[in-house]
Amino acid sequence: MKLIIQIPCYNEEESLPEALACLPREVPGVDVVEWLIINDGSKDRTVEVAKAHGVDHIVDLPVNMGLAHGFMAGLHRGLAEGADIIVNTDADNQYNADDIPKLIQPILDREAQYVIGARPIPDIEHFSRTKRFLQRLGSRVVQIVSRTDVADAPSGFRALHRDVALRINVFDSYTYTLESIIQAGLSDFRIVSVPIRVNGETRPSRLVKSIRDYVRRSISSILKAFFVYKPGKTFFLLGLPLALFGAALMLRWLILYFGGTDRAHVPSLVAAAVLLITALLFWVAGLLGELFAINRRLLQDIQYMHRQDRAERDTAARLLRERGAAHPDVAPPGRIMGGPPR
Repeated sequence: MKLIIQIPCYNEEESLPEALACLPREVPGVDVVEWLIINDGSKDRTVEVAKAHGVDHIVDLPVNMGLAHGFMAGLHRGLAEGADIIVNTDADNQYNADDIPKLIQPILDREAQYVIGARPIPDIEHFSRTKRFLQRLGSRVVQIVSRTDVADAPSGFRALHRDVALRINVFDSYTYTLESIIQAGLSDFRIVSVPIRVNGETRPSRLVKSIRDYVRRSISSILKAFFVYKPGKTFFLLGLPLALFGAALMLRWLILYFGGTDRAHVPSLVAAAVLLITALLFWVAGLLGELFAINRRLLQDIQYMHRQDRAERDTAARLLRERGAAHPDVAPPGRIMGGPPR
């Protein structure tokens, strides 16, 4: 059983040593623990610091591509290195690394496949009242959409079983936290939360540049999740008030018309028609969205099989390289004994 702890990094030269110093090299129930960092186009000495502190694997992205892209790049590399469990944490050391055994225990006990570390939000002093409210709101929305009981959806301290890492996709360029839970929940993976501890604030969050920006991006992420993963319900609810209001206007017009009114009430008739047609368009969009969702699930199954095959081939190639380094008479990677170069 191999555990890989990944840390997305962007200009973390100063904070990374402390974060790495807290990471474990041995965890109960796990045979091998390795560290992986995703250097998201850092312009400082993040990579050099990581190498100096014994990081096992480094994903070096050429430019800053965002937290969500870095998270996915780390999962892909972790799978290629043969990880059975992947733990994601932050380079600013806000999460207490001593809780990693607690975080992965539900996976080891076969009680869950995706575990989210739930921070004590009310007790975190550097969280403003607005941020605490947004944390609760985001978690509540994710619970509704994903059909899960996640207490702290925006938490970046999480553990994923290999199967979840193979299936997960993130389309939001801002953050992976909300969407990955929604997708895993709708894919019928077992998700649980465990309480974890946090350390003091080491630096201001780079994800939250300002409350206004955080609110705007969070609302965008939440709405996008609704439209992508719950298109039928979302478009039905959008069209429902229009349909009710249009039906009321139409009923009023019919009552007046058959009651022998002297006026034509054309504006009411036109407004009712516009509202009802708009509602119908919303519902058609919802139907099309549900059909696209079926297609998306089929594509996800194909992608899962492709990723699984690729991860197995990458793992086999890594083992072959290690065996070749230990035994020079073993064929090196890229060449089969007795055959031509690949």
